[in-house]
Amino acid sequence: MPIPVGTYRFGPENSTLAINTSRTGAAAKAGHDLLIHVTDWQGSLALAADPAEARIELDADATSLHVREGTGGMQALDDDDRASIRETIDDEVLKKQRITFRSTSVQPTDGGLHVQGDLTLVGQTRPITFDVALTNGTLSAVAVVKQTDFGMKPYSALFGALKVADEVKVTLAGPLTPA
Repeated sequence: MPIPVGTYRFGPENSTLAINTSRTGAAAKAGHDLLIHVTDWQGSLALAADPAEARIELDADATSLHVREGTGGMQALDDDDRASIRETIDDEVLKKQRITFRSTSVQPTDGGLHVQGDLTLVGQTRPITFDVALTNGTLSAVAVVKQTDFGMKPYSALFGALKVADEVKVTLAGPLTPA
């Protein structure tokens, strides 16, 4: 069933924007795969009668990333670990710089949308492509972001034997809430 023309809003009050990291390296068993939620962000999907006029936008505060879960590792994450990870993300990875996405093309597909656009991380803007599923009044999207494409150095520890994988998965899920 097609989604009605209009503008739909997304944010932490009705949707989830999450980042999943994985680990690599000789000491990968010592680290954790992380589920990180973005807690201060806003997004919109504008659908028009003319598909060429459709657009998706997202703005996020890079300092609002919070570790929700750490799986694997030699010991469970505690509050100090979570605070340390947050500080590292703020100071070394994202450098407290705003995150933005602006679509350049939104094409209807069976069951959703194919989206192309520009993602800005740490002051670097690069193209990205992903698909959006629209099912039963909800939106879900998954995009893979390669950190080095944006000039970011994936976090490493233990003299490089433990690393965050270069590719991280970003997911957005929530109801289609009219603006």
